Amino acid sequence: QVQLVESGGGLVQAGDSLRLSCAASGRTSSSFSMGWFRQAPGKEREFVGAVSWSANIKRYGDSVKGRFTISRDNAKNTVYLQMNSLKPEDTAVYFCAGGPSPIAPTQTGPYKYWGQGTQVTVSS
Repeated sequence: QVQLVESGGGLVQAGDSLRLSCAASGRTSSSFSMGWFRQAPGKEREFVGAVSWSANIKRYGDSVKGRFTISRDNAKNTVYLQMNSLKPEDTAVYFCAGGPSPIAPTQTGPYKYWGQGTQVTVSS
């Protein structure tokens, strides 16, 4: 069993930066990918970014490419999401996800474990 705990959300102004963290506890493996998804009120869960175990594969959603960066520190069992140039449309609950896939999936299905979410609010 793997538990994921997100932190780092908050209220910021448009143009600001924010870094989210997700700490994993429990047994993971060298094929364990980590991802970030977000969900705004009334909308479906949206893919934000994902990273493979070795970080040789990184994927991003179209709406965040060039602004967000995903990284991981396997020694700390932690994945990060650096968010720059934030926009009001980035406002959502951000979820960390983990799953036994080596290819950093962009769909929710391959992710077996989910965090409780952290709120990010960007004011204009």
